[in-house]
Amino acid sequence: MIGALYERWLLEMWAGDFGLARDLVTPDFVGHWPGHDVHGADELIDVLRQGHAPFEGVTVTLDVGPIVDGDQVAARWTFGGRYKGGVPGATAPEGTDVSFEGHDVLRAEGGRFAEYWVISDVRALDRALGTE
Repeated sequence: MIGALYERWLLEMWAGDFGLARDLVTPDFVGHWPGHDVHGADELIDVLRQGHAPFEGVTVTLDVGPIVDGDQVAARWTFGGRYKGGVPGATAPEGTDVSFEGHDVLRAEGGRFAEYWVISDVRALDRALGTE
């Protein structure tokens, strides 16, 4: 069940069906990004929109996993798309294909995700956009 929940999380919600967050996370959900936390579905939806805004043709692939252990799941993914502008300091021309990889760990509670930790290769994204 948690593996299927994760596939919806990654392959549907992160691919663009942002409203699905309301079905996939608990009301007290906390997402841990390096440097800040996100609370609840609405803040998660805001992060998703912001993350997608500079790209078109977004693809999200599941590279490894999901690996389930009790109420936790882990996976490796790749995010890709074409840069359409809007990142401060970026030197990449619009239309540049960009991709980067990351890892997720989530904890489920009552059939929804209650907590999320993400580590992504932001340096690869910075290099691709020319912001490094």
